[in-house]
Amino acid sequence: MVHDLYILMITAGVVSLLFKLLKQPVVLGYIVAGVLVGPYVFGGSWVDPENVEAWGNIGVIFVLFCIGLEFRIKNLLASGKVAAIGALTIIGGMMLLGYGIGSLVGLDSLNALFLAGMLCMSSTTIVMKAIDEAGLSKERFVKGATSILVIEDVVAVVLMVLLSSIAIRHQFEGAELLNKVLILAITLVVWFVCGILIIPTLIRKVKPYLNDETLIILSLGLCLGMVLTAEEAGFSGALGAFVMGSILAETVESHRIEKLMSPMKNVFAAIFFVSVGMMINPGSLVQYWPYILIMCAVIIFGMIVFGTLGCWWGGETMRDAMKTGFSFVQIGEFSFIIAGLGGSLGVLYPAIYPIIVAASVVTTFLTPYIMKASVPCYTFLYNHAPARLREKIDLREQQVAQAEQSQGKPRKGASKTTNLKSIIAKIISHTFITKRLIDLFMKNMSENDEHPNS
Repeated sequence: MVHDLYILMITAGVVSLLFKLLKQPVVLGYIVAGVLVGPYVFGGSWVDPENVEAWGNIGVIFVLFCIGLEFRIKNLLASGKVAAIGALTIIGGMMLLGYGIGSLVGLDSLNALFLAGMLCMSSTTIVMKAIDEAGLSKERFVKGATSILVIEDVVAVVLMVLLSSIAIRHQFEGAELLNKVLILAITLVVWFVCGILIIPTLIRKVKPYLNDETLIILSLGLCLGMVLTAEEAGFSGALGAFVMGSILAETVESHRIEKLMSPMKNVFAAIFFVSVGMMINPGSLVQYWPYILIMCAVIIFGMIVFGTLGCWWGGETMRDAMKTGFSFVQIGEFSFIIAGLGGSLGVLYPAIYPIIVAASVVTTFLTPYIMKASVPCYTFLYNHAPARLREKIDLREQQVAQAEQSQGKPRKGASKTTNLKSIIAKIISHTFITKRLIDLFMKNMSENDEHPNS
């Protein structure tokens, strides 16, 4: 196993360094490294595939745990309508498009559904890196784009659970699926409520004794414990990792944990992407190149259209909406995870995996160039749009500008009044909840006293 890890790390390091010099995303370097050490290029694998698969599964857990650490409910609520409408439009539109394309090329309903799930999620890692490298991190559209990506990550985790349930039963029944969704929703609520009631308080109590070493060990222990809990409950371990990351994101040490986990996340993410690359047969890419081009066209066209429409309907300006849509033109880690899930369950056609990975590589490579085209495309659209549409675009620009000015200049005394109201509401709420909990506890105790043998 040490030998395998050495081969993975040294190959990934050298190839990713080369990609960095070429100013390409290092994720592509990891995938290419996987192709090189895999069984198809040199006639035999340099590493044991079973060991790599085990490391890759661990990588998935750490990647989702770190994604959960970046998920903060207050930031999500701050984006409001843009995040909700934008994410739902992209996910719903891309799933319908993906399912339709799958049906047209002859896939059965289950494989078409898996394909739809792979196509509806942009890569958070690649989008944010591309935005940062393009010097756009301070742009107005980034806040809404980040919130949409967070919602997509949450939906992707839930989607994995639903797809695995459908794949295991090999059938799609509305009532049964609804029942599964309700069970999952109740389970998530219980986990979040119990976790947020207990863990942040625990972290706050022991904060004076937490150095970096103790904090990261405690965090990893909680993560793995939640992974085991999720598996015992019949769900994916990745779901448990994401949930625990989300719970720890609400603690006072969230940013510190995120910083400490960053190097470990990078290591295991590299292993995961290398394991993805090992499953690619370069010969199959030549064989399936028409389908790869179709997938690339569907991803780019669909993400631009649904991303732009969703953000526009959510209240963004047309310029910001198009910037968001043009930055989402790729698929990434969750697409690979869903594809791997379908492969491990034995329900996914073998040809789909290399097609999806190849499409991801191509769209990731094109992302920076497509992002640069957003402003020229907006200018072209505005100049050639009907007068009525131009009026709506101008009106939206004025509305957003006015909203920003009103937020930047609060009324005198408004913040004090708002704070006072929120404090009073919080006190009343907490008092009522505490009273109800005490009443229920006393009632339960009295019933136990009356019926000691029941």
